[in-house]
Amino acid sequence: MIGLAADDYRGRYEAREYVAADGAKLSYRLLKPKDYDPQTKYPLVLFLHGAGERGDDNIRQLVHGMNDFASDETMAKYPCFVVAPQCPKEQKWVDVNWSAPAHDLPAQAAGSLRLATEAIAALEKEFSVDPARIYVTGLSMGGYGSWDAIARYPGRFAAAVPICGGGDPAQAKTIASTPIWAFHGGKDGVVKPQRSREMIEAIKAAGGTPKYTEYPDAGHDSWTATYKNPEFYAWLFAQRRASE
Repeated sequence: MIGLAADDYRGRYEAREYVAADGAKLSYRLLKPKDYDPQTKYPLVLFLHGAGERGDDNIRQLVHGMNDFASDETMAKYPCFVVAPQCPKEQKWVDVNWSAPAHDLPAQAAGSLRLATEAIAALEKEFSVDPARIYVTGLSMGGYGSWDAIARYPGRFAAAVPICGGGDPAQAKTIASTPIWAFHGGKDGVVKPQRSREMIEAIKAAGGTPKYTEYPDAGHDSWTATYKNPEFYAWLFAQRRASE
């Protein structure tokens, strides 16, 4: 049961379900700012979990990183909404082969990612969300989803933090103006670090100024250290989408 341990804050996430106009459904968890004030505009973080957290229990997606966002310290310093959807089994945030050395941006958004972005739009109508401070971060399968989201919905996200994922370098010009901080383990045998390195180099070549941190001795788990790093939160919440 989530939330029983003294240092387990994941019980703060409310269980919800988004139902699209076509009847498609997506379960998600929502963390609201402490002492929410409708007169205040709050940032919103979309968190995309990894492949191992897929399912239909609407709990498993909180395993990694979400306890850090819901901690007393983080909630006090960075009041925000955190949206953590759960991708159903056998589906992906982006329909590509994770073990491939490269991939092209699919023509259409994966159904789960489309529903996740629609859920955010619905939350913007329900709560006081700052449209200039909507962020996306994710790990492994969710890292791929983060890269896909900023390329597919340019200008939608004020910043992205893809962790041990990969994207389509051909989209570098599209995402060059988006603040990006990517993370990867140097010894990752599941998703090769080259996937992040190539994205970063392509974005730099396109005129962008992305940040990249590679943990030399880390394997696939490059998310635990990232989501516990105070610098990650300070950087993320400092980003704001430029006015049109």
